[in-house]
Amino acid sequence: MKDSDFLGDAARAARWIESYRRRVAALPVLPRVQPGEIEALLPADPPDEPGSLASLLAEMDEIIVPGLTHWNHPGFMAYFCSSTTDAGVLAEFLAAELNQNAMLWRTSPAGTELERKVVDWIRRFVVLPEAFEGLILDTASTSSFTALLAARERAVPGVRQSGLSGRAGLGPCTVYVSSEAHSSVHKSALAAGMGLEQVRSIPVDDALRMIPDELEQALSRDREAGDTPVMVCATIGTTSTTAVDPVSEIAGVCSRHGVWLHVDAAYAGPAASLPEKRKLFDGWERADSIVLNPHKWMSTPIDCSVLLYRDAGAMREPLSLTPEYLRSEEDGTNLMDIGLSLGRRFRALKLWFQFRLEGAQAMRARLRSHIAQADRVAKWIETDPRFELVAPHPFSLVVFRAVPPDGIEGDEWNRGLLESVNRRGQVFLSHTKVGGRYVIRIAVGSARGTDEAVREAWQALQEEYDRLAEAY
Repeated sequence: MKDSDFLGDAARAARWIESYRRRVAALPVLPRVQPGEIEALLPADPPDEPGSLASLLAEMDEIIVPGLTHWNHPGFMAYFCSSTTDAGVLAEFLAAELNQNAMLWRTSPAGTELERKVVDWIRRFVVLPEAFEGLILDTASTSSFTALLAARERAVPGVRQSGLSGRAGLGPCTVYVSSEAHSSVHKSALAAGMGLEQVRSIPVDDALRMIPDELEQALSRDREAGDTPVMVCATIGTTSTTAVDPVSEIAGVCSRHGVWLHVDAAYAGPAASLPEKRKLFDGWERADSIVLNPHKWMSTPIDCSVLLYRDAGAMREPLSLTPEYLRSEEDGTNLMDIGLSLGRRFRALKLWFQFRLEGAQAMRARLRSHIAQADRVAKWIETDPRFELVAPHPFSLVVFRAVPPDGIEGDEWNRGLLESVNRRGQVFLSHTKVGGRYVIRIAVGSARGTDEAVREAWQALQEEYDRLAEAY
């Protein structure tokens, strides 16, 4: 920057952040731009001369902000919200200056040891036994992929050295998920060289939970056919509906068949910190690995996915590889040994700041507030004949469907209603399919969310329903 005044510019940036916070609720959650519109406003060539921060912040307001989907908006209720708190924002600011790469212990002793400590704080926060340790990765997709590689190595010893192809007597390596599981497990199977055909989709019951007997039968069939079961992924809080698989029963099946159990609690995991919700997590302490994402329901800035596991040796086995120039006698714990990434940014700092500046009690209170807001939405739906609940709501997601006027096709009506509500700009909701039907999701969970914003979302649904009904 020209004539740089770091303290002055840092203050200007902080004032810009504060200004954005004050006005974000008045902005449309979804940008009103067309593809290519933002790019067209930017110069074709990079600038030769430096500019001022003031002019750059002005361009932020003129070009960038109008093209943003505002995840920190109180009306953002489309997906599991990745919002932020003051603690996380401050930590990211400091982490950028410190610029740590905690690949080896010696490349960042404090970064490595702080990560181990805050991961253990997460373990304690969600009341898992001391047998679990872990590390921080970018997203749940990466965490689940890393767990799958460890499971593959256990199921097929030596695959690290010899690979999967051309191995005599090795049948297809199979992975088991419920029909409601997140697609990241399928992508992990692709990346691990197993193929989509080897991902077994296990049926669910009326509550959209994996059926353990169906899992047991699938494992037995595959063993008899000469296949090699590698991993079962159970979910606590599925993406579409937050359904909760019966993990304790699934763990029993995995134990009998000697198959790695991975639990995807990316969204719902923090709720295990609430005594009143702990029953939903029965059995997850028997898992080989668990993923939960603080950047979802703990309001930690994105990217922060915690992968917990029982056997650190098994986790290191698939990808641990240290070239000579990185070897050092004092390196006891090298986080780069687990997972694909060599470079590792200082993600632990934002969790440390959150625990220190907010405290676990406040975090639990925020979770309870979100659950209470979702419960109120569910009650409004239950008492309004224009709408109906279509799935249980154990956490802070409510999945429902609008009952169309006579003679109107249901999916078409719900699709039109959702589009109309989102066009208003004050709220952003999303959809999924349950039982083949198009349904609507309200995902409460933002650190910036309010009771008023939730009520406004409900009012928008009611008003748009009536407006569309009159148009028909």
